[in-house]
Amino acid sequence: MSHLIVGCGYLGRRVASRWLEQGQHVVALTRGRSDELRGAGIEPIVGDVLDPASLLRLPRASTLLYAVGLDRSSGKSFRDVCIGGLSNVLDHVPMPERFIYISSTSVYGQSNGEEVDETSSAEPVEENGAIIREAERMLERRAPGAVVLRFAGIYGPGRIIRRAAIEKGEPLIGNADKWLNLIHVEDGARAILAAEQNGKAGETYLVADGQPVQRRDFYTFMAEWLAAPPARFEPLPEGMPSPPHERGNRRISNRRMIEELGVELKFADYRSGLRAAIQ
Repeated sequence: MSHLIVGCGYLGRRVASRWLEQGQHVVALTRGRSDELRGAGIEPIVGDVLDPASLLRLPRASTLLYAVGLDRSSGKSFRDVCIGGLSNVLDHVPMPERFIYISSTSVYGQSNGEEVDETSSAEPVEENGAIIREAERMLERRAPGAVVLRFAGIYGPGRIIRRAAIEKGEPLIGNADKWLNLIHVEDGARAILAAEQNGKAGETYLVADGQPVQRRDFYTFMAEWLAAPPARFEPLPEGMPSPPHERGNRRISNRRMIEELGVELKFADYRSGLRAAIQ
């Protein structure tokens, strides 16, 4: 039986590679990258989560990884994709033995640097976080055995937050003392495979490296490693409304991921992850 990926992007491709290494047959839904996926050994099926008829071609899978993000060039809203897309998949794709849903720690609204784990209240302050929480609740009702993985910020080769600004010596706007919570993409893939094997049906796990870092330290280290100008920070201009990403401030615990899923991190902190990611 196949392994199916709906949302075979930056994270999904890494998971596909690991499944292929295990000898699994991997199928992925794609809107237009058939040749690229086929060249990587993945069977592509052309379709879109917002086109229910196209989903009827997807096979029953032993594991379905749902990792759909927003393609800003699609002209669709985040709500359309996050809520409508998931609803269509639940309606039109055969339910797998294991459903793994990639969520986000943006569902948390804590703002005072609190440590957050799976028992913490999930009351988002960001609009996108609220939409993701709504999608989680829909999944709880319609696929109660799904495993939900709430990811911290994913980084890795080709995806390093604010690298261009650091290399140009541009000031970073915002509170430099707020916390960043991160997971290297390779460790994110490890967490998904561990959830497939060890995750409890219907449970939620936080996926992070467990080493929150204040922005000041993260970007200072990045600048040094890039041999770029020293990182500079400026507060929000007076009177400017605080953007959504400035409202939250929390420290994500990964204890449950480590203890219950048995994930062994390759990049256990941002320093080792950045050194490997910066080419």
